[in-house]
Amino acid sequence: MTVQTMPSPELYFDTMFAHQRTAAMKAALELDVFTAIDDGAATVREIAAKCKGSERGIRILCDYLTIAGFLTKSGERYAATSDAKMFLSKRSPAYLGTTAQFLASTDLRKNFDSLADTIRRGYVAPESNTVSTENPIWVDFARAMAPMMFPSAQAIAEVLGPSDAPMKVLDIAAGHGIFGIVLAQKNPKAEIVAQDWSAVLEVASENAKKMGVGNRHRTLPGDAFTVEYGDGYDVVLVTNFIHHFDHETSVGLFKKIAAALKPGGRVVVLEFVPNDDRVSPPLSAGFSLTMLAGTPSGDAYTLGEIQNMLSEGGFRKATAHAAPPQTVIVATKA
Repeated sequence: MTVQTMPSPELYFDTMFAHQRTAAMKAALELDVFTAIDDGAATVREIAAKCKGSERGIRILCDYLTIAGFLTKSGERYAATSDAKMFLSKRSPAYLGTTAQFLASTDLRKNFDSLADTIRRGYVAPESNTVSTENPIWVDFARAMAPMMFPSAQAIAEVLGPSDAPMKVLDIAAGHGIFGIVLAQKNPKAEIVAQDWSAVLEVASENAKKMGVGNRHRTLPGDAFTVEYGDGYDVVLVTNFIHHFDHETSVGLFKKIAAALKPGGRVVVLEFVPNDDRVSPPLSAGFSLTMLAGTPSGDAYTLGEIQNMLSEGGFRKATAHAAPPQTVIVATKA
């Protein structure tokens, strides 16, 4: 006997109310709800006292976070899930709460208010293009996103392998600078050149000094496509950058990178990489919509597409390495 499932509007309503989930998470992070629970607060009264919130507000928020899957509830007591404890408590070294400052910022969200117009055109309106000029949102990005990228930076260092040989590294669109900084921490003879807009590089320099490699970290301000890189690099990092641009623009960038590398030098690409079906895995595949809403021609590229870009740009032996939720691709100058 076949049991038929009746059509349901639940997914539609869940989608229409999705903005409430973002707002609830922002509020929970501002109030330090997850940290309070990690510190031992469990009841509404205890959490409200720790977070300096009303008991009514905390009860409704914690119930909602339980529905959303970030908390569990047993009787009148709440507990954080293992994921929430790992990533949303300030007691955790893997705390990701700072990323909300960028991911939920007005500058990013406003582009989705006119998404239908963007879809009709096929590209974002010039005034909403996040990569057109020295946009101040990238300073916010640099200050907010370093914790999220630290595991990926460690993954890149592992893929490149241990070394104590002299190494000259160019970190393109360095942002917070974490990728180059971690390589410098791993290799005491690594010299890092961080390229980005000047205001953004101030953040990278702060991080390099704070993380003990400031004396081997210098900056190269300017546009990644027009600034002179110099030459003699052993490694060039291109992290979370090519998704902002079309195929031809990225190929041009890789040709410029190849010219700056030593013979046998390597380029390292970090990206959200969807499968060939372009609908899985969800986070990587869905990133295409973010690029549609904020760039004229950006996209989430499949591994084959990135490998083709690298080949056309003068590289060979492009290999992929998992760094969930992203992928590290390393290729050698041809």
